[in-house]
Amino acid sequence: MQLIEHLKWRYATKQFDPTRKVPAEDLEKIKKAVQLSVSSYGLQLYKVLIIGDQELKKRLKPASFEQDQITDSSHLIVFCNYTEVKDHHVDEFLERKSKIQNIDMQDLVDYGDFMKDDINNKSNIEKPHWTARQTYLALGNLLTACAELKIDACPMEGFEPDQYNKILGLEEQGLNASVIATIGYRTANDQRQFADKVRKPEHQLFEVI
Repeated sequence: MQLIEHLKWRYATKQFDPTRKVPAEDLEKIKKAVQLSVSSYGLQLYKVLIIGDQELKKRLKPASFEQDQITDSSHLIVFCNYTEVKDHHVDEFLERKSKIQNIDMQDLVDYGDFMKDDINNKSNIEKPHWTARQTYLALGNLLTACAELKIDACPMEGFEPDQYNKILGLEEQGLNASVIATIGYRTANDQRQFADKVRKPEHQLFEVI
């Protein structure tokens, strides 16, 4: 199983080579992996920003506790969840489902009503937490895809979402920066790449019932 070897290879890269950029064709593969991520009801209530503009990355660095990965990496990936869930989000999904799976829209009315009722029963506090959790599922696919492509990545929660929202104009779009990742290529002198992974042993992590 090559996936296991890919996951052994990856680590949270802290030192990126600023001279190396991820090729466009590999970016497309990463985008496809993220697009195919699972999400609740398949709604994908988030947007993903792929930032390669160096000046914008420099503006975001102070809001990222001055971490060098922001500017040294090839691209900064910002996962943004919708802070409100509206009926039109469900309607748009049903329209896609009808078109792609060749299902009459009338046959999807009950399913749509079920989803809307479930979502509308969530509190205004719970909804953004729910949509934010979906972005982590997409982040997992990004990290796995990068590992297979031998592209380094670092998932990051060390940033100020409010500042990101302001700099990127996210609030006006009903979005919030929930988690970020940097991708690129490790430097040869990053000693972390040589360290053995520290993980719980299987007998502690798993229980087969």
